Amino acid sequence: MDGKPGLRERKKQRTHAAISEAAITLFLERGFNQVSVAQVAEAAEVSKRTLFAYFPAKEDLVVHRLADHETESARVVRARPPRTAPLTALREHFLKGLRERDPITGLNDHPQILKLTRMILDTPSLVARMERFKAGAERALAQALRESADTPELTARLAAVQIVAVQWSLAQDNTARVTYGEPADERYAGAVADAEHAFALLENGLRRPPPRK
Repeated sequence: MDGKPGLRERKKQRTHAAISEAAITLFLERGFNQVSVAQVAEAAEVSKRTLFAYFPAKEDLVVHRLADHETESARVVRARPPRTAPLTALREHFLKGLRERDPITGLNDHPQILKLTRMILDTPSLVARMERFKAGAERALAQALRESADTPELTARLAAVQIVAVQWSLAQDNTARVTYGEPADERYAGAVADAEHAFALLENGLRRPPPRK
């Protein structure tokens, strides 16, 4: 075995990608609520039954693009170097995302990314689906903190909720700025300063907020 996916798996991956591309193209052209699942299936040249086998809900056609990020913080905690605190690893990872203009940090002004972001924010069902995504990120991070950092269950849950909320808030602030026209490169320094401040607050346990520079 060479570790490569077999023919059947490659076919499934191509079908998944074709459905996803067709859906995103139609949604960005016409709007999420103006496109039916049947129209997506037709554009992807698959049946509705096949589409739902890959994407159980219409919202999944959009949110699956972010699926890997749902457990990202948990993976960062588990993969952190020895003797590195979980919060330190998460802070460095978020700062790396800012440098690389990772869309999950909100600091990406590519036209297609901005259009997709606006569509999500303007669609209540997608906003609700993102809240489920956030809750999943909290659960995954709490599990990682319990397993890899030997953190008590309640402490892990409370820490995960706070950490994910901070990441979410920072990303929303960046998104708001670039969506309303501030270039990502101009926003970068402020985004880094905000992230440093936010993670310092978490590290201090909100006891004494560090001075803003």
